[in-house]
Amino acid sequence: MASDVERGEEEEEEEESASELLRDRFRLCTISIAETEAKRNGMEISQPIMACISDLAFKYAKQLARDVELFAQHAGRKSINMEDVILSAHRNDHLSASLRSFSNNLKAKEPQSDRKRKKITKKEDKAAKEVLHIDS
Repeated sequence: MASDVERGEEEEEEEESASELLRDRFRLCTISIAETEAKRNGMEISQPIMACISDLAFKYAKQLARDVELFAQHAGRKSINMEDVILSAHRNDHLSASLRSFSNNLKAKEPQSDRKRKKITKKEDKAAKEVLHIDS
């Protein structure tokens, strides 16, 4: 039983280590983006401000991940889909519109055979057959 506890602690430490690595990479990417944008606009950003921006971005991303997970859970799914991401941006009209546009572009590029086909009800199928029947 002691070995199970030790394994659990090892897994927890590995998960924490991986989480710290992801956080550090995220922050480095955020700093890199901020520096690039500042340079492009002829501005300078001090290091404390850069650290603050990266911390805020990380906290926002964490909260966003929690929200998206809860939206999927509320819908009774175990996996997150694009609608959950779009829903998470509902307070920001510009972001929401951009995400919808991005989603529509992805759907347009998707091969037709991979898309789920809409199920046709018997009533719709019967109506379609009646419309297609042409007497000459």
